[in-house]
Amino acid sequence: MLHVLAELISHGATVKRNRAKQLAWLELDDGKLQQAFPFWAPIDIKRVQSSLQSLGLVLIDADTTSPGSYFFAIDDVDSADIESAGTSSANIEPVAKTPTQQPVTAVPGSATASLMPPNWQPDDNWMRQCKQQGIPQEFAQSLVPEFVAYWRDRAQARFSWGSAFSKHALKRWREEQTRKGAYELTSVMGTDWQPNSDAVGILEIAGVNPSFIEDAIPEFVLYWRERGMVNGAWNTKFIEHIRRQWAKFSASLAFDDTPRPITADWQPSADFYEILQLAEIEADYARRKLPEFVMYWKDSQQAKPSWNTAFLQFIKQDWARQLKVEELDDAKDRIITGSTQEKVRERLRQLADRSWAD
Repeated sequence: MLHVLAELISHGATVKRNRAKQLAWLELDDGKLQQAFPFWAPIDIKRVQSSLQSLGLVLIDADTTSPGSYFFAIDDVDSADIESAGTSSANIEPVAKTPTQQPVTAVPGSATASLMPPNWQPDDNWMRQCKQQGIPQEFAQSLVPEFVAYWRDRAQARFSWGSAFSKHALKRWREEQTRKGAYELTSVMGTDWQPNSDAVGILEIAGVNPSFIEDAIPEFVLYWRERGMVNGAWNTKFIEHIRRQWAKFSASLAFDDTPRPITADWQPSADFYEILQLAEIEADYARRKLPEFVMYWKDSQQAKPSWNTAFLQFIKQDWARQLKVEELDDAKDRIITGSTQEKVRERLRQLADRSWAD
């Protein structure tokens, strides 16, 4: 957008306005903007305009006499940009240069770029703009010597040193706020530390029991106090810690391995019968054996961590033992049957023998 606006301003009919008189202003309405940026929706055009305006690169004034029409000007343009864009001398004069190609300071009040004066100070308008952006006047004023020294060393010319200073002050103020905020947040774990309401709310939404959260605080505080670490995100660490502990606790409830004695009304779970089906063991066989199993272990008063596992082992062993007995019985029947038939065949062979007649 900045490039297209520069082209439109350089080739369009520009005017002078009371605001930033050294700049060339071009009037554009919503229709012309849409023609210039057909690849953007109207809402995107407004969004990019606001972004460029907040960065101080583009100045925008509404035309009070024509609704939907605005005046645009590009701020903070150096001499090279002006010459390359081909702006006419009627709008903005090019920077005068010495034979050594060094820019010279323009006469005050002219529309040319100028070097940084040694005693430069931002005027009241730029200081008000800094104040509107939340920058304290004392902080902005403290940046002036460094700003002047930097640009005098670089020997570069600008049309608006106030605009450059405003952007510089805003950048430095944001850096200061970030640095100061990060420093103030860092702290050592204190004995009276408590998670804030946001952290507790996040955990409760995740399904963590409030009593579990409260009981875990002393352990968390003790752990980090003994290590003496400095951190600025204790609430985040607490959320991560509680989520891990809650997952372990929930898993331990689902798979409790505490040994317990069997109860008189104990019944195997549905998973037990699914495993029986995979082992091709009849479920009715297991149900017939259940009273015997419960009575035996109830009389022994022993505790086991999983009665499902114990019953499954019992059924598998008993089922295998029954199959073995049945196989032995079948073998005996086959042996007995085979012997009798052999004796009958031998007797018939003797009766049919006629060798004595030979």
